[in-house]
Amino acid sequence: MAMNTYGNAFNTYKSNSVNFASKDQMLLMLVDGAAKFSKIGKQAIIDKDVKKAHENIVKTQNIFYELMTTLDVAKGGEWAESLMKVYQFIVRRLMDANIKKDVLIMDEVIPLIEDIRDTWNEAYKVSKGVK
Repeated sequence: MAMNTYGNAFNTYKSNSVNFASKDQMLLMLVDGAAKFSKIGKQAIIDKDVKKAHENIVKTQNIFYELMTTLDVAKGGEWAESLMKVYQFIVRRLMDANIKKDVLIMDEVIPLIEDIRDTWNEAYKVSKGVK
């Protein structure tokens, strides 16, 4: 009985810490990753390393797919809908950049990705009361 209570309490704690405490941190790690992988992808296009470019652009796209699936449009309303449109635009442009191996398209999306990263970082600091 005692062990089972402990087990249940631990599972509750574990799922809550994943859902709450680290949800923000996961988001920050994802958007940081997207910024990093998109830059590696761009450099790989410049270096004519097709495989590396493809892999890193796909990693970036996958991060945005993940962000899209976790975005609660029902709760977030218009703000979340706008963000979803930005995410969809980025994914579309990443696909174009990957197909064409086009540095100019990467130059267009990387600042957007960095803006998103910076916005989420600021929001995180505000939510945690960090000055």
